[in-house]
Amino acid sequence: MSYAWLPKVLAEIAEAAGLDAALKLAEARGGTEIYVPGRAGDDHWLVATVGREAADAICRHFATGHGGCLIELPLGPRGSIAKLRARVDRMIAEGASASAIALACGFTERGVRKRRAKARDDDGRQPKLL
Repeated sequence: MSYAWLPKVLAEIAEAAGLDAALKLAEARGGTEIYVPGRAGDDHWLVATVGREAADAICRHFATGHGGCLIELPLGPRGSIAKLRARVDRMIAEGASASAIALACGFTERGVRKRRAKARDDDGRQPKLL
């Protein structure tokens, strides 16, 4: 299964330990730097977050010759930016003006126009020039 839609680190975690584990990690620690040990003890936060089997798979994947490693864990699809974009997209679909969306979401009008244009391109109504 391809996880290309996820940020690279989360895609690696999904391939090693499953999509559920990657999403749980993003939800619990996304946006921070985490230390993944060579092996997590039973009381380690990683085991509590994703379970023993997934934690072992993640530790094996990121293990180095010296033990564990530090990784920057992205926010993932449930992150605040993704939620903000979803709200902007919902307001676009409801027909709100760029100005109203910008004020309600803390977005720029230019950003709203770009998302509106992308939505038009993605729905197939806008022909491709090249």
